[in-house]
Amino acid sequence: MTEHGQHGAAGPAEQSAGLTRMAVMATAHCLTGCAIGEVLGMAIGTALGWGNGATIALAVALAFLFGYALTLRGVVAAGVALSAALPLALASDTLSIAVMEVADNGVMLAVPGAMEAGLGSPLFWASLAFSLGVAFAVAVPVNRWLIARGKGHAVVMRLHDHH
Repeated sequence: MTEHGQHGAAGPAEQSAGLTRMAVMATAHCLTGCAIGEVLGMAIGTALGWGNGATIALAVALAFLFGYALTLRGVVAAGVALSAALPLALASDTLSIAVMEVADNGVMLAVPGAMEAGLGSPLFWASLAFSLGVAFAVAVPVNRWLIARGKGHAVVMRLHDHH
């Protein structure tokens, strides 16, 4: 029975809402790893007085590292060998992380003084929090599109459904 008490498959509106819900959950999961890497990279680069390019490069590298690591942890915990889990993590997260990183670093560069502000500056932290929010909002439709086509996080979700 559906939540409306009727028997049968969910209607188009319910399917759409379910797809959006899955995309939001997938994006939140992906953003967790991205945010860890992004915040760490921005903090390290800023603390060391690095230029924008080096700081962003470190933040992006760490965002991908932590994003993939969180997915790998879940896939391996589901009983998949690391050698098989790695391609799944790459397939499920790469586009999502890339979109988030473009959005979030673009916002950081666009906010006047954000990249130059020190770690003690509210401007730095507010800009970083805002940029991650923008990254989330931009990545949800991308993940929704991927999941609807059986790609991206849908690959990992199918794995969880089987375990």
